Amino acid sequence: MPEPRRTRTANVIAALVLVSTITACSSDAAPASSGSNASRWVERPDTAGAFRWTTIGEGLQGGHLTVPIDRAHPDTGSFSLVVERHLATDSKERIGSLLVNPGGPGYGGTDLAESAEQIYGKDVLAHFDIVAWDPRGTGKSSPDVDCIDDYDRYFGVDSSPDDATEREAILADARKFGAECETRSGAILPFVSTADSARDMDAIRAALQEPRISYFGFSYGSELGVAWAGLFPKTVRAMVIDGSIDGTVDHLLQSLDQAAGFESTFDAFLADCAKRSSCAFHNGGDPGAAYDALNRAAESDPVPSGDGRPAINQGILASAVADAMYSTDTWPDLENALADLQHGDGAGALALYDDYYERMPNGAYDNSYEAYFAINCLDDPGTKDPQAVFAMQDDFAKVAPRLGTSWLLELEFCAEWPVPAGPPVPDDAKGAGPIVVVGTTGDPATPLAGTRKQAEALEEGHLIVVTADQHTGYGVNDCVDSAVDDYLVELTVPANELQCR
Repeated sequence: MPEPRRTRTANVIAALVLVSTITACSSDAAPASSGSNASRWVERPDTAGAFRWTTIGEGLQGGHLTVPIDRAHPDTGSFSLVVERHLATDSKERIGSLLVNPGGPGYGGTDLAESAEQIYGKDVLAHFDIVAWDPRGTGKSSPDVDCIDDYDRYFGVDSSPDDATEREAILADARKFGAECETRSGAILPFVSTADSARDMDAIRAALQEPRISYFGFSYGSELGVAWAGLFPKTVRAMVIDGSIDGTVDHLLQSLDQAAGFESTFDAFLADCAKRSSCAFHNGGDPGAAYDALNRAAESDPVPSGDGRPAINQGILASAVADAMYSTDTWPDLENALADLQHGDGAGALALYDDYYERMPNGAYDNSYEAYFAINCLDDPGTKDPQAVFAMQDDFAKVAPRLGTSWLLELEFCAEWPVPAGPPVPDDAKGAGPIVVVGTTGDPATPLAGTRKQAEALEEGHLIVVTADQHTGYGVNDCVDSAVDDYLVELTVPANELQCR
C-alpha cells in the first residue's frame, strides 16, 4: 500500500484540536532546563523583498521564495515556494519564526499556518510567527510533480500477488507510473529529495534574516527536520519532531515496522469492536473472522462500489482500513463500511479509499501521492531489485498477517523508479543541541519503538511518550502540550522518556 509514512494535514489538525481535559504527567526525573530564554522583543525584519508578502487573512501573510532547482547549476531554473506565516499574536513577546511541516512526503504545508490557532498552544502563537511552506514539487509551489490523472489505474489494484502473472502486473504498473512521471516531470525529479528541501529550509531562514530558527515537524516532517539539523546544526534554536520515523534503518525495514504498526492498531480496532455489541461489525463477537472472510472474498469476488469505479478488491480494502487507523475518531466509519460490505455495498469502503488518496468531489486528485513517490524513492528506494521485494512477501505476512503484503505495491514502485537515489545526509543532528521527540504508544504509521530509536540516534534526543491510539501526540493532553510549548518558548528541555498519559 503506498504511503504509510505520510501524515494527512487534515488528520493533524483534527487530532490537535481534540485536546483531552483529563491528563497525567509522570517521569523518573525532573525536567532539565537549558536556561531561560532571554530572546524576547525581537523585531520582525523587513523581508518583503524576498517574499513579497501580502495579507491573506487576519494575522496571516502569504508570499513566495525563489530557490534553484539544481543548486549546482542555478541558471537552469527555479522553484517558486509558496510560503505563509501566521504572525505572532504578541509582538512584544515575539521570539522569532517557527518553521512547521505536516508530514508526507508530498504534502504542502501551508495549511498549518492557516489553521495555526487550532493547532498550536497560545504561548507558541504569542511568541512565534508560524511559518509554513509547500516544499518543492508539492502543493501550490511550482513547478510541482505531476505524473498521472487516474489513481484507480495504479492504486485500485490487487496489491497481494499470488502468482507470476499478478506479480508481473504490479511491475508493469510500477514501470508505467515511473515512465509517466518522467514524461511529465522529468526535469525536476532528481531535485525533490528531502536533502533538497532541507536546504530550502535554510534558504527560508536566511530570507527571514534569522541566524537561528525553530522548527516543529510532524511524521515525515521529522525526517525533514533531522536532515535540516544535520546539514545546518548551528542554525537550530529549537526543534520538535512528533511521530518520528525511524531514520536508523532503511526503507525496507521501515516498511516492515510500519506494516506491523498498522496491523497492531487494526487488531486494537477489532478487539474494541468485539467487546461492544453496538459495533456495526460486531459479528457475534468475532469481527476478526468476519474481516478475514471479507478479505478472501475481495480477491475472488470483489464487491461493486459505484458506477465507473473499481470493485472492492484486496488492495482497496487494505487502503480503506489504513485510512481509518490514523485516529480512533474514524473507527466508526470503518465499522459501518465493513458491515455494509458484508451486505454487498462497497460505497463505504470506497469512500475511505478515496479519503486515503484524497480524491476530490469532482473526481480529480491533487499531486500529493505523485510527489510522495518522487521524494520517497529518491531518498531511499529500499532495493532496485523487484524480485527481492517479492521475496519479502512472507516477511510482511508474518509481521502483519492481514495488511502486510499490501506494502509490496509501494516498494515495487520505488524498485522500478527511473531516477537514481541521492546521497544520504547526517542523521544524528550533531551540534544542533537538544531535540524533543514525541511518540505515541499506539501510532500505526510511526510505531513508538522506531520513534524511540530515532530519539536515541540523535546526539541530544529527548523522548516524550504519549499514551494514545493515533498518529502524532501533540494535542492529546496538557502534559505533552505543556512540555513541548515550554521547550519551544523557554528552551526548557523535558526529561527523557517523559510519560504523558
